[in-house]
Amino acid sequence: MSAAAYKPEELLINTFAGLLEGVGHVAVGALSPIPGCAALLAQELANKKGRDVRVSIIHGDANNPFTDGGRELFDCAGQGRIGAFFLGGAQIDGKANVNLLGLGDYADLDVRFPGSYGSAYLYFLIPRVILFRPEHSRRVLVPKVDFISAPGTSPPDIYRPGGPYALVTERCVFSFERGKGRFSLQSVHAGETAASIKENTGFEYDCPAEVPETAPPSAETLALIRGAVGADIAEIYPKFAREVLVLPIIVR
Repeated sequence: MSAAAYKPEELLINTFAGLLEGVGHVAVGALSPIPGCAALLAQELANKKGRDVRVSIIHGDANNPFTDGGRELFDCAGQGRIGAFFLGGAQIDGKANVNLLGLGDYADLDVRFPGSYGSAYLYFLIPRVILFRPEHSRRVLVPKVDFISAPGTSPPDIYRPGGPYALVTERCVFSFERGKGRFSLQSVHAGETAASIKENTGFEYDCPAEVPETAPPSAETLALIRGAVGADIAEIYPKFAREVLVLPIIVR
């Protein structure tokens, strides 16, 4: 492939789209322009292969099939009709537990976050939950979250079709091994190494002897992101489309 220039956000969009391969229905929550772009890109790539992918973005009216917001999304998940979802967290630990509540001792928290909403419910039901936290630091990726808003694992006797599939940050991609209940380093983004990931990660994880670099977007994929996908996402996140999907800043 010839040298191609891309932005960090475009690398993440391409990476997420790869993690959505084979999913029939992708749901994206509010305030999630990068996952939203990734879902639309996965849809475009699937269409080129003659396969249909449904994308539901719960933000605004475009690509939002639900008239009653979260309640319809929850009903759809409960019926097993959503294959993938994105979930963030102020803290994430090595067992894929997510903290959306606050920092400190409950109930006298030092810092209070917006709250869990339906994260625990969706975490239990949707088979491929992709954790996403742009900041990759020991402040965010901790040994143990202060409060478990949504648990990454459950006891064997608990019926749980859903759960964590991967964790993507500004530095790397982790896959989650449900049988082991821990993460494994899958790839590092350009400019990062296995050592830099270890230095900035607060929890323990598995690491192969050789860690590949995260695949960059091809010229064809970049054209899709800045073309059809960009036009669609501009209806939902006009500022993101205007400021991010314009000129490349990383050159390979």
